[in-house]
Amino acid sequence: MKALVLAEAGKIAIEECSFDEALGNDDVQIKIHSVGICGSDVHYYQHGRIGPFVVKAPMVLGHEASGVVTAVGQNVKHLNVGDRVCMEPGIPDMNSAQTRSGIYNLDPAVRFWATPPVHGCLRESVIHPAAFTFKLPDNVSFAEGAMVEPLAIGMHAATKAGIKPGDIALVIGAGPIGVVTALAALAGGCSDVIICDMFDEKLAVAAAYEGLHAVNIKTGDLAAKVAALTSGNGADVIFECSGAKQAIVSIADHAAPGSVAVLVGMPIDVAPVDIVAAQAKEITFKTIFRYANMYPRTLRLLSSGKLRVQPLISETYKFVDSVAAFERAAAGHASDIKIMLEME
Repeated sequence: MKALVLAEAGKIAIEECSFDEALGNDDVQIKIHSVGICGSDVHYYQHGRIGPFVVKAPMVLGHEASGVVTAVGQNVKHLNVGDRVCMEPGIPDMNSAQTRSGIYNLDPAVRFWATPPVHGCLRESVIHPAAFTFKLPDNVSFAEGAMVEPLAIGMHAATKAGIKPGDIALVIGAGPIGVVTALAALAGGCSDVIICDMFDEKLAVAAAYEGLHAVNIKTGDLAAKVAALTSGNGADVIFECSGAKQAIVSIADHAAPGSVAVLVGMPIDVAPVDIVAAQAKEITFKTIFRYANMYPRTLRLLSSGKLRVQPLISETYKFVDSVAAFERAAAGHASDIKIMLEME
């Protein structure tokens, strides 16, 4: 089958590939329809590595996907041939202590699509465990199905935050994860979400959603906006989605006493925290790593209309134009949120 293969940093191409895969009793085979390009895909494309994960052999990219079931294993009861589905890309060891505890995203042995040496899903078809494959509601498109993966990160962050109805949140960073986290916070009960960044183009996309208040931290007054919406008390919940050191340091400046801060973005280097300032407000810090048990919830919210992601899809390319799509994603246009690929 054809697949988009990363040979080394800066070198990708569509190639004919074969994979040592067989349909197991608990698996499904899926014809891929839509795949979103993630920032991690771009990073592997540009640098050939993310931290300790190094591309040492040709690897198929992609992990945000939807498609159509073309075959099912004999033990599979909840899916049928022809079902439209999306797939959770991380497969844990089902017998690990973490999986048995419900935190399977933290299983050290998890196999995650497009994380070396595991091949991703930018190919014509995949075989995947049925337990991590989810039927799309009739009113959820393939593109929206592919967006469930990044949405699940925002959903996990909002869940960890323990949002109470009427909370006011601050999201730092208006990239794809920042925007979907802001949307998840609204769906989770926040009355208002302030989202800040340095690029007006990204903020314009966020500002089009009711309940999101966009602030450019270079040209606007973030502190004044937070104070105005919270009667000077500070944000009840803060989601740090940029990974920028200065943003992490400044969390306490915008936090209400007794607030919760969720660290979503990953700094390249060790980032300092003003512990005394955090202690003075008794801020509770939480962290997330990917997500667990978020796909069904996310699909229900998409189907209900309480999550709308179509405005976040900046451009859709056909699979034959995958290299051009990655070049655009790597260019980092300020107005782009999500670049989508269609296999057909």
